Amino acid sequence: MAQRIVQVDAFTDKSFSGNPAAVCVLVAPRDNEWMQNVAREMNLSETAFLLPESDGYRLRWFTPALEVELCGHATLASAHVLWQEGYLKPQEQARFYTLSGLLTANLKGEWIELNFPLEPAVPVVSPPDFATILGATPLFIGQNRMDYIVELESEEAVRLLKPDMPALARIETRGVIVTARASKNYDFVSRFFAPASGVNEDPVTGSAHCCLAPYWQAKLSKSEFIAYQASARGGVVQAIVDGDRTRLLGKAITVLRGELDC
Repeated sequence: MAQRIVQVDAFTDKSFSGNPAAVCVLVAPRDNEWMQNVAREMNLSETAFLLPESDGYRLRWFTPALEVELCGHATLASAHVLWQEGYLKPQEQARFYTLSGLLTANLKGEWIELNFPLEPAVPVVSPPDFATILGATPLFIGQNRMDYIVELESEEAVRLLKPDMPALARIETRGVIVTARASKNYDFVSRFFAPASGVNEDPVTGSAHCCLAPYWQAKLSKSEFIAYQASARGGVVQAIVDGDRTRLLGKAITVLRGELDC
């Protein structure tokens, strides 16, 4: 039986912007090797695989290189597919069982709201030659269970950053979040580099905002943010700190539907 696959641009309402993710709602369980091969074939930052369970879906995320523990944009894309393709009614909650626990999504008009864990960072000593590898001098360096977070002096510095990707790939981390206060329109901007995970720069990274939101909460003394990820494709994320959880809101649009004959 052919396996359907849908490609969605997440954290945007315009095609060919935001962060693309492939979504497979599986008709039967598939092994890890098959899922990794599909992710490699799709060659997107994430491919999501959903397997129906009693009251929700088992959700796993794969980059072209490996499986990851948490991914925001592919979860947003997965929820979008469940509602758009008729697996769920608009008023029904999407429930996902993942390596990061239970994640939920609700449709809020044109927006999808994700409920994710808070992933705060703590200050750490800089890895060797970090400033040289990044190509900028950090104002702050922190780390959570997945990523480093680095604050730079300005939005312009974030936008112009050109890290040494081969050297960055040798640092033991899922990725590096680089951020600064926004000059206008948004509360903060960011970029996300993950060459060690097979993605040099991720266009829009929902899970990074689980770290960014508490970081900027401490600096700006507020809990609700409108953020912009300043990649070439770009995308908007609303982030709300809610106790030990992060509520992430974004839009999504389907750009491709197809079948896997394998």
